[in-house]
Amino acid sequence: MTPVRQELPAGSSGKARKPAKDPIKLGRAAASAAKKRSARGKGQGATSGTKVAQVRLQPDEVVNLEMVVRQLNLASTSEALREGLRLLVREAAEDQAAEEIRAYYKGEQAPRPAGVAPATEAELQAADDAQW
Repeated sequence: MTPVRQELPAGSSGKARKPAKDPIKLGRAAASAAKKRSARGKGQGATSGTKVAQVRLQPDEVVNLEMVVRQLNLASTSEALREGLRLLVREAAEDQAAEEIRAYYKGEQAPRPAGVAPATEAELQAADDAQW
């Protein structure tokens, strides 16, 4: 069978085209590119390792966030939200550590460091009554 000559699409310069790449290599390249795109995930920015996260805030939360940005002289609301996330991560780690300590001692009182006396009832009550 004789090959049929096809016309170039409108707007083509008429230059000779490069021959098509090896279909196997082309398939691998396309698969690799798709894998990279899917690894980035939905909502990720162009910068590797970052992700855009949307948050819906109530009006009073926006006012509080803006006040915190000004008060702490932060560069942006994103920086304020990242700082809040760091605090939440630290709090979660402290909670996890406390759970592990309670599990280790199985409900018994954990030993105090040498030289530390147990708190008296009055001291415990004063701590409970204290306000920040």
